[in-house]
Amino acid sequence: MPDAITPYEALLQAVETAGSQSALARACGVGQPAVWKWLQVKRLPAEYVLRIEAETGVSRHDLRPDIYPREVPHAPDAFTGVDRGTACVFFNGRAFSQQARA
Repeated sequence: MPDAITPYEALLQAVETAGSQSALARACGVGQPAVWKWLQVKRLPAEYVLRIEAETGVSRHDLRPDIYPREVPHAPDAFTGVDRGTACVFFNGRAFSQQARA
């Protein structure tokens, strides 16, 4: 995995790629003071992540890794548990089980 950058560094990279805070603001449909504020709080609001990724090529995973994590756990390919052939039913808080017949 390449060296990870912080979300703040990704935001700085997006500003640099756009050319200026004003250019990034125009791409997002906001004023330059909004971009300045994002830089001060070191956090990009979620609603602008995909637009900035499209405009600058800076990855959403770098801009907001809390929303767009790089690795998402996946389900196993097959069930790996053991089936003992026992059915269990709960009724009025009591468990009833019956061994499966072959």
